[in-house]
Amino acid sequence: MQLSEQNTYTIQGIDPIRLTETYGSPLYVYDGATIRRKVAELQHAFSGVNMKIKFACKANTNLSILRLMREIGVELDVVSPGEFEMGKLAGYEGNQITFTPSGVPFSEVKTAVEAGAIVNVDSLPLLEWFGQTYGNTKPCLIRIKPNVAAGGNIKIMTAHADSKFGISVLLLDQILEIVKKYDIKIIGLHQHTGSDIKDAEPFLQVADILFETAKHFPDLEIIDLGGGFKVSYLPGDAVTDMELLGNKISERFKNFCSEYGRELQLWFEPGKFLVSESGYLLVTTTVVKEDPARNFVHVDSGLNHLIRPMMYGSYHHILNVSNPSGEEKPYNVVGYICETDTFATDRNLPEVRQGDTLAFLNAGAYGFSMSSNYNARFRPAEVLVDNGQEKLIRRRENLEDLLTSQEGL
Repeated sequence: MQLSEQNTYTIQGIDPIRLTETYGSPLYVYDGATIRRKVAELQHAFSGVNMKIKFACKANTNLSILRLMREIGVELDVVSPGEFEMGKLAGYEGNQITFTPSGVPFSEVKTAVEAGAIVNVDSLPLLEWFGQTYGNTKPCLIRIKPNVAAGGNIKIMTAHADSKFGISVLLLDQILEIVKKYDIKIIGLHQHTGSDIKDAEPFLQVADILFETAKHFPDLEIIDLGGGFKVSYLPGDAVTDMELLGNKISERFKNFCSEYGRELQLWFEPGKFLVSESGYLLVTTTVVKEDPARNFVHVDSGLNHLIRPMMYGSYHHILNVSNPSGEEKPYNVVGYICETDTFATDRNLPEVRQGDTLAFLNAGAYGFSMSSNYNARFRPAEVLVDNGQEKLIRRRENLEDLLTSQEGL
């Protein structure tokens, strides 16, 4: 965002206040140029190897976002049949979609496989079933748990020993026994360490574990290192040095391929890295409550629209786009849900007045996709700004949407 001559902030030259006047408040807004820039950044960092990007679409499943990803050459990683169907509606072929389940019914895996998706097998029982069902007629990847703890906090770490995700590398003998028993066609190994990983070292550590494990599988085509690159939340926040990471992992990957005897493809599955910075949640101040203990700013949104601060303790930078030059004061910014839904505590903001528009930054990932109708509230509209055009990509919900699937009306 930048300051306009009218002393309000603009998003890529578009006034967020006008956007809320046009499409209502609260409102999710996504900047397509930012998504394109993040994809290009990752491609540049790994330009020296055969690399493929798979967007972890649980971060944002809007069809327009998925179509944009497809347009710029990014494939999909999905975790449910619903996401798989959304991928197909966005124009993806089944073989461009990877299905990475977590303890799902095997019927879901069968549906994905028979639609052409490549499955990441995440448990020994699923591997056994896959072998019994398909033998060597269908390819799959195996999700390895490397037993490495890394990430922003324990809720977003997915590769440590206590994590539910993947098959522990310590069970390699059992994995190999099942693979041999059914002659399963293993074309790749996958792991995902977690999210918000800043330093290169955890990526290198799990890469080395995966490369060593890969030596036991002679027919691999893919090494999938997941995602988890750190994005910037606070102004000047430290982020993953993608240039450094790209150079270090690419060097290790090339050495591995040389030892393995042929060139493999390196996959990454970023979600938040690609879309987080593109998104803004615009809200309107409903009440400013001056209390002896705190000053409270109430807004027309809550954990039903953006649950991350309550679920993960995540930080979202907040701008007062209506009064950016006002005198700064400390506020608790809170929602309208009948729960404790605090977006920010003791946050210094330019003076906030009733009716002011606030912008929550870094809301492009796990915002709308984790939203709900709690308190029978409607979910907001979504707008995509791309190539100088703004487009409503999801209308605001209404009461009919809440009642459509209910019986006895």
